[in-house]
Amino acid sequence: MDSRQRTRRRQALSAQGARHPHPEAVTDPLFRDSAFFDPDDLVQVKYEMLRSVQKEGRPVVEAAQSFGLSRPVFYVAQELFRREGLPGLLPRKRGPKRPHKLNDEALAILAQAVQEAGRMLKGEELTALLEQRCGIEAHPRSILRRLRPYMQAEKKRR
Repeated sequence: MDSRQRTRRRQALSAQGARHPHPEAVTDPLFRDSAFFDPDDLVQVKYEMLRSVQKEGRPVVEAAQSFGLSRPVFYVAQELFRREGLPGLLPRKRGPKRPHKLNDEALAILAQAVQEAGRMLKGEELTALLEQRCGIEAHPRSILRRLRPYMQAEKKRR
């Protein structure tokens, strides 16, 4: 693989969040001077690490170190691979996966209050209402941003 192809591949891996954070730490013989095995490809590195333990009987500590990863990463990858197969090794978005404060129940309460008022309430009013009725603290802008599509869906239902 020439340097331009390697650069494009690294950029693609980085864009997907699938680039190994420390490819220089991968010391396994498979990844030395190979056109197929790429130490920058985190999914490939994790798979080969799991395979070396499962099929070759390699100790977990040795395998993790040889592939530039930690023992905890090995065990997480092992569980995800057991549960989901190869897609389990793909990178995942960090942080909350969905709104955790402004759930459907809280939004329904706010939407009902807006309907009862007959006008769109200000962010500060919605914030106070949310805290009073649900015990949830949220920024006024966050409430308005989440409530707008919810209110539009309510209008369509009528």
